Amino acid sequence: MRFDIITIFPKIFDSWVSESIVKKAIDKGLIQIITHDIREHALQPHRSVDDTPYGGGAGMVMRPEPIVECVESIPLNGRCRRILLTPQGEPLKQPKVKKLAEFDQIMLICGRYEGVDERARKIIADEEISLGDYVTAGGEMPAVILMEAVLRLIPGVIGNNRSLEEESFEGDLLEYPQYTRPEVFRGEKVPDILLSGHHAEIANWRRQKAIERTKERRPDLVDKSSKKG
Repeated sequence: MRFDIITIFPKIFDSWVSESIVKKAIDKGLIQIITHDIREHALQPHRSVDDTPYGGGAGMVMRPEPIVECVESIPLNGRCRRILLTPQGEPLKQPKVKKLAEFDQIMLICGRYEGVDERARKIIADEEISLGDYVTAGGEMPAVILMEAVLRLIPGVIGNNRSLEEESFEGDLLEYPQYTRPEVFRGEKVPDILLSGHHAEIANWRRQKAIERTKERRPDLVDKSSKKG
């Protein structure tokens, strides 16, 4: 899969692409991550890509010309999805992540300032995605999170695919509690069932704990699951 990141701060991504599973996936040829600097398409002096909003108001707005030209200059690679990261977008959920993992190319458009000129939004994006009901300084960090969520679902990126099946939000449940060595830590012992070796009973325990944790922390997911049934 190819990720194209459209941004005015391409260097933000340098450390992320050189670490952990991201670097391994790149080295294996499983993914490509390419940044594109919107300022290279600026028409204004000093490579400015923003201007004051018509009608007045605080802050600046990203001009349409540079960002549209930047997006349109990127070659398409198979099935492509162009996404604008914005608080106004659809909240990102795991089912959406799974759908995005089926594309050959994802363009992630990182807005800044007070947002992107409305005329440009209609041209550059197939959809708009938000990570939650809060505002960040720009779309760069949301882009990183979206990419990491998607690339983990690409075959070969994660060593043990079974771990993907047991994660939070699979089946609308949060993940069950996890334990490792030592067996006793500060007076708290690992639950006996996990030391029993009875795999069916362990599976049942984990399922029950996942349900309990979801009811406690995310009752909205339990309600959603009930409606599906």
